[in-house]
Amino acid sequence: MSSGLFIRIILLLITLLPVGAQADLFGQQKGFVPVDQAFGFDFSQQANTVTLRWQVKQGYYLYRQKISVEARDASLGTWQLPQGKPHRDEFFGDSEIYPQDIALSVPITATQHTPTLVVTYQGCAAAGFCYPPETKTVPLNAVVAKPATAPSVQPQPASSGNLPYTPLWALLIGIGVAFTPCVLPMYPLISGIILGRKQQLSFSRTALLAIVYVQGMAITYTLLGVVVAAAGLKFQAALQNPVLLVLLAGLFILLALSMFGAFSLQLPASLQTRLALLSNKQQGGSIVGVLCMGILAGLICSPCTTAPLSAILLYIAQSGQVIQGAGTLYLYALGMGLPLIVVTLFGNKLLPRSGPWMQTVKEGFGFVILALPVFLLERVVGEVWGERLWALLAVSFASWAFILSLKSPKNWGRWLALVWLVLAVIAARPLQEALFPSAVTATVTPSAQQFTPIANRQALEQKLNKPHQSITMLDLYADWCVACKEFEKYTFSDPKVQQAMSGMQRLQANVTKNQPQDVELLSSLKVLGLPTLLFFDAQGHEIPNSRITGFLPPEAFIKQLPTAK
Repeated sequence: MSSGLFIRIILLLITLLPVGAQADLFGQQKGFVPVDQAFGFDFSQQANTVTLRWQVKQGYYLYRQKISVEARDASLGTWQLPQGKPHRDEFFGDSEIYPQDIALSVPITATQHTPTLVVTYQGCAAAGFCYPPETKTVPLNAVVAKPATAPSVQPQPASSGNLPYTPLWALLIGIGVAFTPCVLPMYPLISGIILGRKQQLSFSRTALLAIVYVQGMAITYTLLGVVVAAAGLKFQAALQNPVLLVLLAGLFILLALSMFGAFSLQLPASLQTRLALLSNKQQGGSIVGVLCMGILAGLICSPCTTAPLSAILLYIAQSGQVIQGAGTLYLYALGMGLPLIVVTLFGNKLLPRSGPWMQTVKEGFGFVILALPVFLLERVVGEVWGERLWALLAVSFASWAFILSLKSPKNWGRWLALVWLVLAVIAARPLQEALFPSAVTATVTPSAQQFTPIANRQALEQKLNKPHQSITMLDLYADWCVACKEFEKYTFSDPKVQQAMSGMQRLQANVTKNQPQDVELLSSLKVLGLPTLLFFDAQGHEIPNSRITGFLPPEAFIKQLPTAK
């Protein structure tokens, strides 16, 4: 059961309470407090440090990525928001929230005439009610500028600029690449080159030479990570351009196709030959010579390592994180070198035999790389199509694994094939909804079109003052309101709800941008947050105790409509 469905069940139980017990003297349903009570804001300054505090009421939470601090007539040092709690909802995906009190220390490095901080934050109630962005102005005391100051750093959202894999994943990817058909057969040869012509080396000496070789290879990859990430810092903003994201995603797809055998990616043969000759000139068995061989080996990209290495480098370039990029490629190289260390120490007996399974490993990495273009394209095509792309990738992988399982001579392979088939059917649901829209999905867009947009309080008054015989419903909507989207997807699209609203004049005010006219409209209507639905009689007066705040499923919504009373 999804969290959204669970919340809707809870809200359905709440609506069974008497209507009078759910409304206050403004017609606002009880249970949702004003924003200053939900998120009590306070601040204090000691010397050159300002501490911002939020007291988060139980059952409410602040979005980490919605908190920002802007200095006016002042300079800020480095500051960082504390780690939040992972949160996921149906429409906005993964984020971080603060369901508890938080404190943020902001260093002030210099001030001018009238220094202030402009603090912006936004949060919601767990029951499905969101508040507009709140802005507070914090006056600052004068501080003495320090000779050396750190640049002001704005906090980034939890998912911004982070690699889509942890260092552990980079290590595992490197180990997996080592077992591809282009790399694994080379390890016995490389092991012999490392040891040179010397015989009867001690175990410790052999281990040292193998580790030195791997460290040399890791040095090359680490430097590549530093260079690419440093260059990427200059282009982070540019790489948010949809055109560039599409081109980057296309490049990832080409890299994945090379893993499936469509073509081979590698350095030019002439350059590979020169690097190999230079590597062979190094003296085997010598620590310096082995280190140089490892460094040069890192430049000789085989067809199997080019695709995953290029994919990691490209993603590091757009993430722009130098330290994380260097560390990731170091662990990637270390993962590739671990099997080599084992072969050098214990010989070829521990090395698995070559076979079709190595091609399977290579194709499996093709699916891993395909996850990267989906990750990037999701920013361009939106969450709905992003979900469909993830579904397509999951179905493709499950189908590939299903075919492999059927080919297995073992009996358990057939049972495993059944599991993959079931997973493919489950993953295909977003694709089924796209190809064969259900009655609910098919009516989402028409229901949204049945609302007449208004921009401000004056436009609302004009609509209410026009002669009409019906009740007017005003839907206050914003893109940052999760429950508003739930209303459109689950409630307004329901045929019974549409029939119940058929005699109403339906208006909608989009207050997503929280502009002055939006703030004035919400303030004049005494609206705390969203979603909020207001109902007016034929004379333009708000019907007492008729407001709806928070999400309601279709049946409960119909019961709350004034026409149903």
